[in-house]
Amino acid sequence: MRTRLAIRIDAILEPWFPERRVFLRSDNDTRLIRLRPMTQLLGFAGSASVVAWAIVATAILLMDSIGAGNFREQAKRDQRSYETRLNQLAEERDSRAAEAVAAQARFNLALEQISDMQSKLLASEISRTELETGIEVIQSNLRDAMQQRDQARGRLAVLQQITDPSNPAANAQGHDETLDFMVSALADTATERDQILADAQQALRDAEDLQFQIKLMEDQNDQIFRQLEDAMTISVEPLDKMFRAAGLSTKSLIDQVRANHAGQGGPLMPMSFSTKGEEPSADELRANRILRQLDQLNLYRIAASKAPFAKPVKNSVRFTSGFGYRRDPKTGGRRLHKGADFAGPTGTPIYSTADGVIIHAGWSSGYGRLIKIQHAFGIETRYAHLSKIRVKVGQRVSRGDRIGDMGNTGRSTGTHLHYEVRVGGKPQNPMTYIKAANDVF
Repeated sequence: MRTRLAIRIDAILEPWFPERRVFLRSDNDTRLIRLRPMTQLLGFAGSASVVAWAIVATAILLMDSIGAGNFREQAKRDQRSYETRLNQLAEERDSRAAEAVAAQARFNLALEQISDMQSKLLASEISRTELETGIEVIQSNLRDAMQQRDQARGRLAVLQQITDPSNPAANAQGHDETLDFMVSALADTATERDQILADAQQALRDAEDLQFQIKLMEDQNDQIFRQLEDAMTISVEPLDKMFRAAGLSTKSLIDQVRANHAGQGGPLMPMSFSTKGEEPSADELRANRILRQLDQLNLYRIAASKAPFAKPVKNSVRFTSGFGYRRDPKTGGRRLHKGADFAGPTGTPIYSTADGVIIHAGWSSGYGRLIKIQHAFGIETRYAHLSKIRVKVGQRVSRGDRIGDMGNTGRSTGTHLHYEVRVGGKPQNPMTYIKAANDVF
């Protein structure tokens, strides 16, 4: 059955693939090979399959090569764009730092001015109290002089009544003596009255001058208060923006710092100029509000020094990989990259990004030589693939301290730093903290 089917198929294929005979001759023998139409068809189909496979494979390789070239060009363009952006951020950071320094200088100057104005205000209060007391004494003396004048007039009337008009010659001498005494007494009283009036008028002029000086001091106080309020706004808002940009709760941070901060630099006590239990004035309320803002600014700065708002590398480096899912450089699969990579020469100094305690300094699988630092507020930073570790477990470090050198240890394809920030054990994007710090530091 199979032979008949093969014969029929050969007959059908005969017009396209006629039977061919191949003679293989040697010195001693001659062999005949018959190539039937079906055999030729199978050979042709196999050859065509091989050629088609070669064409498809070549096309795939070419497309992959072209795609890889485009990806590299895109990566280079992205790298150049990112480096340009980093330079711009560095310039913005420097300008913000200069503005912060200028604002701090203005704030210190305004603080000195308000201190001087407080001293002058206290002195003016004392002078006004003394002047009011002097005016009361002058008024009391004036009342006494007027009473004495009235008494002298009464005695003069009595003397005129008791004088006997029927004996003018006998009483002339008495009248002259009485009149001389009364004229002298009235002259003294008038002189004393004029002096008291002059003193009173001078006191009133002094009071007016003092009121004018107090008004000038109030205007200067208002200007100083405005400068202080502007300086506080310039100083506090960037810090608040920095914490919020990093996803941190400012209220929680301030509460933790206030709870743990028991040394110098604690909360500022409100000021009061009154010792009589009176309600505070508008200036006192305004000054106390500024003092509360100063306390808040102090707590913000303490919190900022304890959080990793800084770059771990100060030298010129290349940003090679960010936080998030990416193609794994070893396996090619899609994996979560839990930090940021900065590439540079071997031995590039690595610095702590905040105050903290070293909790790990040694080899770790995949990370190579690894340093872990525990900071405040449950924040932890990691520095991986180092060539050298310069700290020990338990050692306290500050922001900017050199802790190691860049290397290529562990699961790495080249010399770089793998930098992580974790809050409560969960990885966060380190660039969020670095970019947020550019607004202040």
